[in-house]
Amino acid sequence: MFNQADLPEVIPVFPLPGALLLPRARLPLHLFEPRYLAMLEDALKTPARLIGMIQPNKTPGPGDDPGLHAIGCVGRVTQMSETEDGRYMVTLTGISRYRILDEVEGFTPYRRARVSWDGFERDLGPTEVDPEFDRSAFMGLLSRYFQASDMQTDWETLKDAEDELLINSLSMLLGLEPEDKQALLEAPCLPTRRETLVTLLEYALRGGGVTEILQ
Repeated sequence: MFNQADLPEVIPVFPLPGALLLPRARLPLHLFEPRYLAMLEDALKTPARLIGMIQPNKTPGPGDDPGLHAIGCVGRVTQMSETEDGRYMVTLTGISRYRILDEVEGFTPYRRARVSWDGFERDLGPTEVDPEFDRSAFMGLLSRYFQASDMQTDWETLKDAEDELLINSLSMLLGLEPEDKQALLEAPCLPTRRETLVTLLEYALRGGGVTEILQ
């Protein structure tokens, strides 16, 4: 279990559009670019093994790099396997969101940022619950969305999932636009994230566009 005092001021950041990591959730990654293999190697040398996921935005960044959103989520490398051709399959377990203060210049081939953990204390606490969650209505909405997307799922697993696991897993896996995923990431608490997700699903069903369910 981490506390804020354990979290470093500077972390490696991995810009990846559409890839959302949330606290206590797991994100599989396929690493093959040399700079991200170097990032993984360096992360594994540290006790915390942290990598900060972040979404690019439309503003220009330093050099040829894209700009970054202000808020991302750091994950700990909890699983790793190497393929025969030197690629790595990695699982990050979400630890805490962070706010980028500035990027750090240096000699690493990957990007690093100085970050603040203030305001995200909830991420390091226990699993969140959603006392006003109308699961029956939500599952009905989700069923219509899956039908419109012509996709299948394991409904029994979804019905049995805890509130946080259900909402956060759907936020990460559904084929939503990067800006929508950023809104889900920045939701301050689980009930707000659930409300945001409901709004996005309802918008898609009204003709706002239903995309592939999985990235």
